[in-house]
Amino acid sequence: MADSRPERPDDSNPPDRPDRPSGGERPEDPELVAAECEGAIDLRVDVGVVVAHAPDTDPDDLRSFARRAAGDAVEELASATDVTWRFYLEDSTRLADHDRRRPSEFLDRATHRMVEGPYDAVVVVTDVPLISRRERVVPGLASPLSRVAVVSTRPLRRARRGRPRYALDGAPVRWNAATLVVHLVGHVLGARHREGGGVMDRFRFDPDRREVPPFDADVEASLHRLAGEIPASEIRPRGPLSRLAFHAGSAVRNSRMVGRALLDSRAPLLPLSLPKLSTAAVTPTLVIVFSAESWDVGFHMGNPTAALFAATSVLVAALYLLFAQNLQFPRKRHRIVTEHTALVNVTVFLVLVLAMAGLFTLVWAIILVIELVVFPPNLMGNWPSLEDPSVGLADLVRTGAFISTIGVLSGALAGGLESRTIVSHLTLFLDRP
Repeated sequence: MADSRPERPDDSNPPDRPDRPSGGERPEDPELVAAECEGAIDLRVDVGVVVAHAPDTDPDDLRSFARRAAGDAVEELASATDVTWRFYLEDSTRLADHDRRRPSEFLDRATHRMVEGPYDAVVVVTDVPLISRRERVVPGLASPLSRVAVVSTRPLRRARRGRPRYALDGAPVRWNAATLVVHLVGHVLGARHREGGGVMDRFRFDPDRREVPPFDADVEASLHRLAGEIPASEIRPRGPLSRLAFHAGSAVRNSRMVGRALLDSRAPLLPLSLPKLSTAAVTPTLVIVFSAESWDVGFHMGNPTAALFAATSVLVAALYLLFAQNLQFPRKRHRIVTEHTALVNVTVFLVLVLAMAGLFTLVWAIILVIELVVFPPNLMGNWPSLEDPSVGLADLVRTGAFISTIGVLSGALAGGLESRTIVSHLTLFLDRP
């Protein structure tokens, strides 16, 4: 982290990092610096650039592309925020294949470098196709919460039908890549799309582009206000309780950012994107709903007990998925915890809680339909185990809730998540460049 940042107490944010892996290069090493531009404020933002290339790609070509894009973008970023920006080019990473990837598949590598670097943001540059939530190939996506941006050269090099692909070092690719980097970093800083010809317009490849558009006045004023908040706070936790307290404090301080991420994720609808999880939850309840024992328990259970059982089941299912599928970032444990990795972990957990609540609602609705439509009206009233032969709507709702809690637990335990990257993909990254 830059030495010019304001000092924090030694027990919460040590100015140096003696626990850096031995042999690792420090960001202060000039050989790592890809681009730098000084600002008017005595504050510096360190950005790590990670190159992830396909198996048969020359990594030097992609590294040269990344260095050039950083150099073309850094001046506009420094001018808009008035702080010093410095980009560091990290070692290249070879991917296993040429398959399409979600941006969340680079998240673990990026957060690892962010903590180890240490960096305030990370830009991943790759040459494999990048897909959005809607399964569309896009040139880049950003995650404001984790402060990670991913850029793909594949769409940038694609030319019109019948024409050769653009060269990686050609002017069209160069200036569109620089514009895309500034655009995505703008998203990382909290800027939204704005029409009007500035760099925060919805990104479209323009073969005639030869410069980076500026930020418009309103966005620039917003970035000025955010300048002092760009460096991330961090701690070296002394135990699980200290780590948990830092996560909770980070979420409270950035509650609006976390809330926006939860709103954008549409977490309660997540089970609809996870058929294995939903099937594992619904299947056993279709058997249990026709069991007399389940009705005995449901009818004789109090409303507070049923509500507490449902809430506990949702929470336990979310915790199980979080730890069983290792959805924390970075997955390799570090002695340093940054605020942004804490926000990512808190948001992923809250998304899982809302997703399990959505799964509970889905199963509950199915059970209620069976109770109200499939079962004969007087079936339960004739059961000998009932002290009162009358069965009301509240009894059906309570019994359905009890059966649904069993479905949520079985779905988490037996179904799980088809892909552990899908939660962070739907939660953290914007849907459009």
